Amino acid sequence: MGQIVSAAATSHTFGVTDDVETQAQRIFDGISEIGRAIRASRPDVLVIASSDHLNDFSLDFQIPLAVGIADQWTPLGDLGVPRTHFTGHREFASGLLNYCADNGFDLAGVENVRLDHGMAMPNAIINLDCEMPIVPIFINTVMTPAPSCARSYELGRCLNRYVRDVRPDGERVAVLGTGGLSHWICLPDSGRVNVEWDEEVMNAFVSGDSEKIIGLTRDVILRDGGNGGLEIASWAFMAGASASNTGRIIYYEEMRPWWTGMGGILMSGQTDGPN
Repeated sequence: MGQIVSAAATSHTFGVTDDVETQAQRIFDGISEIGRAIRASRPDVLVIASSDHLNDFSLDFQIPLAVGIADQWTPLGDLGVPRTHFTGHREFASGLLNYCADNGFDLAGVENVRLDHGMAMPNAIINLDCEMPIVPIFINTVMTPAPSCARSYELGRCLNRYVRDVRPDGERVAVLGTGGLSHWICLPDSGRVNVEWDEEVMNAFVSGDSEKIIGLTRDVILRDGGNGGLEIASWAFMAGASASNTGRIIYYEEMRPWWTGMGGILMSGQTDGPN
């Protein structure tokens, strides 16, 4: 029996720091704090969930949910992320693909992809020296319809059961959801940040309010958090995997110059599996 030993979520963009150096440093420090906590939990594998930004996936073939299966990953290099190779975990990912297929989730298995900033940016800060093997989970919220928070939460619960019921005794797994918070992409409201909504969403996650989380429908998110806010489905995946343990807010910044509400949370302690 394996165990999910740490779980967290963070926004995943970075922009020009001119005139916002102090805020940018607080964001970097917050993600670094999340990274220290994850590394301290001594995981054997780090599962990172994010949306692709149409760098590896195409609207011609819309794949809403996928798992990356490879021995090694190379970042795309967007947003200045170093193209440093890091290790994958093919056996864990292949097993998850098959387990999900038997438990209500037909994930696509993908291999020859380059991870964009959605995963590579937080990984570069959290996974120092690339010591933790990575399994990427793609929750592609640019697709139509985008995976809902409810569906993503259930996928996280499926991951938890896989770790608990299938994985080897003593295996330690960390889960990171990335994306959000409120932002509007290529829309009339581009540049808007909804601080009130961001804080409401973050509080739902750190209080373990699963009903609130799964009740975040696409229409509600599009209205209050923008089309970029749909990325919090990755946070819902993390919450499902962590059995919605409580946690704490690590950082939040209203980054209008980056057109994004930036935030990060860390769930408390070791997690228990769902029934």
